[in-house]
Amino acid sequence: MVFSSPVFLFLFLPFTLICYLAAAATGRVWVKNAALLFCSALFYAYGGIGCLCLLVFSVVVNWLVGLAVDKSPGNRRRRCFLAGLVFNLGILFLFKYLNMIGDTGAWIAGALSGSDVKSPIPHIVLPIGISFYTFQILSYQIDLYRGKVPCQRKCRDLALYVMLFPQLIAGPIVRYSDVQQEIESRRTGLADLYEGVFRFMTGFSKKVLLANSMGQAADLAFGLENGRGLLPAWLGLFCYGFQLYLDFWAYSDMAIGLGRIFGFRFPENFDDPYLSKSIQEFWRRWHMTLSSWFRDYLYIPLGGSRKGLARTCVNIFIVFSLTGLWHGASWQYLLWGIYFAVFLIAERLWLGKILQKLPCLVRRLYTLLVVAVGWVLFRAENLRLAAGYVRDMFSFKLLGTSTSRELAELALDRKFMLLFVVSFLYCTPFFAAVRSKLEEKGLGAVADAVVLVVFFLSVCEMMAGGYNPFIYFRF
Repeated sequence: MVFSSPVFLFLFLPFTLICYLAAAATGRVWVKNAALLFCSALFYAYGGIGCLCLLVFSVVVNWLVGLAVDKSPGNRRRRCFLAGLVFNLGILFLFKYLNMIGDTGAWIAGALSGSDVKSPIPHIVLPIGISFYTFQILSYQIDLYRGKVPCQRKCRDLALYVMLFPQLIAGPIVRYSDVQQEIESRRTGLADLYEGVFRFMTGFSKKVLLANSMGQAADLAFGLENGRGLLPAWLGLFCYGFQLYLDFWAYSDMAIGLGRIFGFRFPENFDDPYLSKSIQEFWRRWHMTLSSWFRDYLYIPLGGSRKGLARTCVNIFIVFSLTGLWHGASWQYLLWGIYFAVFLIAERLWLGKILQKLPCLVRRLYTLLVVAVGWVLFRAENLRLAAGYVRDMFSFKLLGTSTSRELAELALDRKFMLLFVVSFLYCTPFFAAVRSKLEEKGLGAVADAVVLVVFFLSVCEMMAGGYNPFIYFRF
């Protein structure tokens, strides 16, 4: 169930609000938590009862492991923690990576034998959001073992932390320490409700009006055969860059807004990443909850940058290789992660010193070019198509032999042109600056009125249109 769907907006969300208001009227936080947990279970069950059963099983096991870690002394405590680690990573490997290993083995066997070999492993359905909620559970277990958070002795409260529907399937990746106090005691005031509602509406509008429109153009461009020409290649890449950013940013906005409505403050996930002046800065601004997770739970334990330059480069390579695999169970995603690792290592070794001497504009263009080629690897169906797409980006032909009339007509459409410009401006602080100026002049109500009108148009667009993908569901 996506937030930008009629089922969520007109059925699930009103039902949840009614249940929560009734629970809040009791004045007891455990009743509010129970209502949210029940509704969150319904939300996830919409994607399949089997997926819900796996999630509940994982929560119960991790609750028991947490109790064992908290009560056990010395080496036994460590063994309990390692058992929990193996369980969580094992579940993730089984459902996300086992098919990848089987397909790779079958490909190697087929190449050696000269015949078609099929993987002996049957297709395993990937549970929605398993990468996100597994990382949340792991952060709880690691922080508990380190003594940074107390053990949660109530299974229902740990379940609420993991299953809270706004961030369950696509983040932000919330740590237990972020919401521990709010699970135990919270109040939602009018200011929270106001901020939450408008944050949700803003994200909803970005998703439906901008991300979806850019996604249609990107699909047309990437769906062409190689030889599409320079203009279609760059148009499709710009649109995909906008779609990827606005789609995930919009979902994070909606999640943060919904969390605020129910009294939770989730961490921010993006900070104008396309304005970065290096790849290192880009990854500090893009999907910040994931980047900080890998930093705190993998990069620093590996030694970070404390054990010399060579070890630092190895650590960066390991972290970004795993970052690539986190995004998708294929060798292409691994290559995508290694691609960024190479630039990060180069910036550590020598490139960073050169960049510091260059004008800001040049540094930003460098970052955007590196990221753009990375998005081709991320989006293309295979490496052959990715290589062909990059060739088209730097070809000398403005229009190629595979340029489609449909893409050309879309690019010249006035509505699309307007949405393209607005998408570009959303990648800058433009709208935030405009709102700030209006609030300084006491005209914040004007900005709110615009948000309401655009939200209404977005709802109309949602009801009229059928194109409504969400990229990060496969993670």
